[in-house]
Amino acid sequence: MKNEVYSDSQEIWLEEIMTEYGDKMIRVAYSYIKDWGISQEIVQEVFITCYKNYSQYSKVENFKAMIYKITINRSKDVLRSHFVKKVIVGTDFFTSQKSPELSPENLVLKNDEKTLIAESILSLPLKYRETIHLFYYENLSILEISQILKVNQNTLKSRLKRSRKMLGNILEGSETYER
Repeated sequence: MKNEVYSDSQEIWLEEIMTEYGDKMIRVAYSYIKDWGISQEIVQEVFITCYKNYSQYSKVENFKAMIYKITINRSKDVLRSHFVKKVIVGTDFFTSQKSPELSPENLVLKNDEKTLIAESILSLPLKYRETIHLFYYENLSILEISQILKVNQNTLKSRLKRSRKMLGNILEGSETYER
């Protein structure tokens, strides 16, 4: 009986963190991987890890920072993996296999300025892209980002400033912003 209560509370806890962090974590993973399917798989693995280590999380001071860190580290692991380097980056297979039709979500977003900004952010080098994403899209403070990435706060401030400048340069050349 006691195990059932523990199991029920563990499952309820998992559902709560999936609801609260699921979409955010997928966006974080996507900002690294640039593939929705792989990003969703990464987040599933993160939640499985959380579920397996449920009893340890009562000791964690900042669960939000921890789950971001796990997601970022797992995303970086996937980027470093042999599969990604050889198959995704090294070939044109996936780009040549895309459907000529846009998905309904992409069709709606295609002409939206947010899409242009998101694409511009994704074109930034990783250290700038992750800083922008965590600060503006995930609304994390400089302190929280510093803890997650293990980077000095002043370094993060410099990265944000450089990121804004790079984005400004990218967006200046776009037709949408040449009005």
